[in-house]
Amino acid sequence: MFDALYLEKPESGFSATRRQLSDEELAAATPDADVTVRIEYSTINYKDALAITNRSPVVRRWPMVPGIDGAGVVESSSHPGFAAGDRVILNGWGVGETHWGCLAQRARLEGDWLVAMPAGIDARRAMAIGTAGYTAMLCVMALERRGVMPAQGEILVTGAAGGVGSVAIALLARLGFRVVASTGRAAEADYLRALGAAEVIDRATLSEPGKPLQKERWAGVVDAVGSHTLANACAQTKYRGTVAACGLAGGMDFPATVAPFILRGVTLVGVDSVMCPIDERREAWRRLATELDPAQLERITTIVGLDEALKLAPQMLAGKVRGRVAVDVNR
Repeated sequence: MFDALYLEKPESGFSATRRQLSDEELAAATPDADVTVRIEYSTINYKDALAITNRSPVVRRWPMVPGIDGAGVVESSSHPGFAAGDRVILNGWGVGETHWGCLAQRARLEGDWLVAMPAGIDARRAMAIGTAGYTAMLCVMALERRGVMPAQGEILVTGAAGGVGSVAIALLARLGFRVVASTGRAAEADYLRALGAAEVIDRATLSEPGKPLQKERWAGVVDAVGSHTLANACAQTKYRGTVAACGLAGGMDFPATVAPFILRGVTLVGVDSVMCPIDERREAWRRLATELDPAQLERITTIVGLDEALKLAPQMLAGKVRGRVAVDVNR
């Protein structure tokens, strides 16, 4: 038996509880999995919070164990790439949505989804980074592939006090960029500056409808918000600048025009962490192991147990959780 968060949606209504599950239940729910992992740490991401509160149709199969992230030790494997004792990381691939996830002490996963844990990272640190930090690195890599360099100007990071934003600021500042953080939480200004933000602006300057083309300011953008914020960020991006879009905390709509793209040559890059190819995942994790300051990561991270994770989910959706939340599944 092992502990897990368990989501059910019978006719009587939705429930999210901590309960014990058997290995037999796990095997029956994950018949195609070929690696069993003893999970040490998981996380609470925005998508997990949506699943745990049933605020959005994230879960597409019931019942479900949530948790899109996990890190731990392989207990058994029939996959040629992994053996018992290997330390591994899981992000995405529909886990916690259509496949039982990692907010549990044990998970059965497909070996093709797993990344070997890089040297210098343990499970706690890996989940302090989690999908949010891994997505932030994918955004940084997207900017770099388009040739964005510190000498070209400022980088805007929206949703700055959240998980993606916090890690993005720390990474970009360490790489030498001048980072401007956009947040609706004025009280977090000192926190954001401590991560490396050179300037903090009120999200209200970006969240209302704006002109199709505005004064050029940003060499690049990391956007986790969407909607008018993303549209305004594109309208303010410099000639041939790049916007990496990875989230929708402010809405799924994109009320923009083609003007920034056809008149300034702005590139809008979509960044997907769920189905990202394995080679790109490995590169992102290799760089996170060496380029993300451990002290900054500690500043960003809160560690909770499974019961606390249930309570934190609605707070996260309300924008009251700062940075990253890693979950020690054994407490």
